[in-house]
Amino acid sequence: MRYFLSAISILLVLGCGQKGAENIHSSPSESLSRADQAVSLLILGVAQDGGRPHIDCKAECCLTQNLPTPSQNVVSLALTDPLQRQYVLFEATPDITAQLRMVTGILPGYSGLPSAVFLTHAHIGHYTGLMYFGKEAKGADAVPVYAMPRMSAFLKNNGPWSQLTSEENISLLPLAADSVVTVRSGARITPFLVPHRDEYSETVGYHIEGPNKKALFIPDINKWDVWDVDITTLINDVDMAFLDGSFYDEIELPGRNMEDIPHPFIVESMALFDVLPAEQRNKIHFIHMNHTNPLLDSTSIQYREVINKGYGIARQGQQFIL
Repeated sequence: MRYFLSAISILLVLGCGQKGAENIHSSPSESLSRADQAVSLLILGVAQDGGRPHIDCKAECCLTQNLPTPSQNVVSLALTDPLQRQYVLFEATPDITAQLRMVTGILPGYSGLPSAVFLTHAHIGHYTGLMYFGKEAKGADAVPVYAMPRMSAFLKNNGPWSQLTSEENISLLPLAADSVVTVRSGARITPFLVPHRDEYSETVGYHIEGPNKKALFIPDINKWDVWDVDITTLINDVDMAFLDGSFYDEIELPGRNMEDIPHPFIVESMALFDVLPAEQRNKIHFIHMNHTNPLLDSTSIQYREVINKGYGIARQGQQFIL
């Protein structure tokens, strides 16, 4: 993890402002023009694997009148390349069709398919969108998909994913922990192992280094204290950190044993990060939020509390210049 270096972050937000974020221009069209000319991260989704509305959810958070427009997609990022008019996709979610349309809607002239896909692990919200590259849908031609060894073996050896490789709709490329992959834009992408429920694959987060700035992407992890890495040190060494914010607290899912689905609760993360200076807290953006998480509702008391403490809450359509 010695490859992390510190810098100062600049954030471009599409839409209304957020505490800790700097709007580069006040004019939305001028802001978009600035981002369109820079390598950047575009937030394509912020929800946990099951999305929102959640299947068979009858709670208020999933009622039609309480759902935002546009809908909140499952967590995904696009790393944009303004010279090639292409982008690298992080995660292949069940919402991939809408997410790829979002890229070309926000960034006209970009390729309709990603130049590569980087996967974190084999839980449904993070890889099942690959199916749309298959012959029943796009019938894509060898889309490069970067995966760790167990993840790659899972895709090769289990249908229907194996058909994607046999039909050459995707081309699996190897990843190794702590080894850099350089993409066409010049950005450097480095996977690192994190502890999680690894039933079918290992789990990684990513360090993403652009021309001027660096980001962390850790959508899924068990509790921070079971990792042999100091997350506060990593935050200090980057400009922005998109961190697992699945659940706000331990009472969010009545009747469920939260030990069966371990994630850092938002309240636990804030207890850990509250001691950091404001400029460090401002780097943190919670992402991958369960449909029950009050942070998906910008009018909630919890949302305002998190923002007032200086943290960010990732929002679909945000664009962060790297």
